[in-house]
Amino acid sequence: MFKRGGEQSTYGDVMREEFRSELSMISRTLVTMSQVTRDQMRRATSALLEADQTDAEQVLAADAEVDAYYRIIEDRVYDTMARQAPVASDLRLVITTLHMAADLERMGKLAAHIARSALRRHPGSAVAEPLHGIFKEMGVVADTLATKITKAMSERDIVAAGQLDRDDDAMDDLHSRLFGVMFQKEWPAGVEAAVDAALLGRYFERYADHAVNVGKHVVFLVTGENLDRE
Repeated sequence: MFKRGGEQSTYGDVMREEFRSELSMISRTLVTMSQVTRDQMRRATSALLEADQTDAEQVLAADAEVDAYYRIIEDRVYDTMARQAPVASDLRLVITTLHMAADLERMGKLAAHIARSALRRHPGSAVAEPLHGIFKEMGVVADTLATKITKAMSERDIVAAGQLDRDDDAMDDLHSRLFGVMFQKEWPAGVEAAVDAALLGRYFERYADHAVNVGKHVVFLVTGENLDRE
């Protein structure tokens, strides 16, 4: 049994320091995870637009890496909860980091879906020529979102986090343009290409949605404001 006074205070300080250390390690892993998912989407977009088999295969290899990071974070979160029994704001921090990891994991999976689509049509292109420009723009927006969530997480930057909704709107506009082109009477590429495009467009759109969720989690961590999540 711990004595009152100084020894109790010392024990509490040690536990608090351990808790901060665990959170710091989890946060660093989250940032690394976000950097990997950003690289995944950049390579997935390249694989899609350039029919690049090497990029596609590297995206799929990185998917296992993202899964491993998620398991590490999940294990650390549950271990921290068991040993530290966090309450109130501390519990909020721990649970929110797990939500962020889940969104990042889904972003990695969506990039992997795009890479698989590219491989499935290789050596041809999975993107019909009339849609090439739109998917290129989607890739740029996705990279912007991924860059901002990395900054938001590493610096607890709620300004960067707050810009994500605007970027998501840009992705939604591109998604609408995509269907506008496919629904034209003179669409030249056929049904199979349209199905490919519809699925690919959805992957980019959901990638952006999960990035926005991460931004909302960051705002919640910093301010305690519980914004609506996707």
